[in-house]
Amino acid sequence: MTTMQQFLASATKKQSELLLTALNNLPEEKRNWVPTEASRHALDQVAECAMLNGSTASLLVGNEFPKDFDFAVYLQQKVDLSKDYSRTVELLQRNTEVLCGAIANLSDNDLLTAVQMPWGSMTLQDLAAYPLWNMTYHEGQITYIHLMLGQASP
Repeated sequence: MTTMQQFLASATKKQSELLLTALNNLPEEKRNWVPTEASRHALDQVAECAMLNGSTASLLVGNEFPKDFDFAVYLQQKVDLSKDYSRTVELLQRNTEVLCGAIANLSDNDLLTAVQMPWGSMTLQDLAAYPLWNMTYHEGQITYIHLMLGQASP
């Protein structure tokens, strides 16, 4: 029988691969393209996922949101990362592996452990599932960019 932790780790790994497939199916010159000023380009979205996977892995292991977290610094790091395709892809792959290991190592009792986040309390179970949801959401956003460019879905 598959545990929730095994399912989430496996699904998270698979979703990171689907996210990269969506990114890589965009023409290289369109990976930083935005249709409107309020839009985000595909590489920016993947950079977010790469960074989130790493920070979530840290939360799952440490059970504590960093007290010195600076959201403005985090956003600038994401912007800087999104300018480099190779660094972004490598970080997504590396952080996803670390995240999947952290998820797989959670005990059933750990899943109900609450972590105080800036916006309220979340269980490790909720935190472990969030990167999967986030990468799925951003795969859809990148697929929409494909459609705006007149490409068939990847």
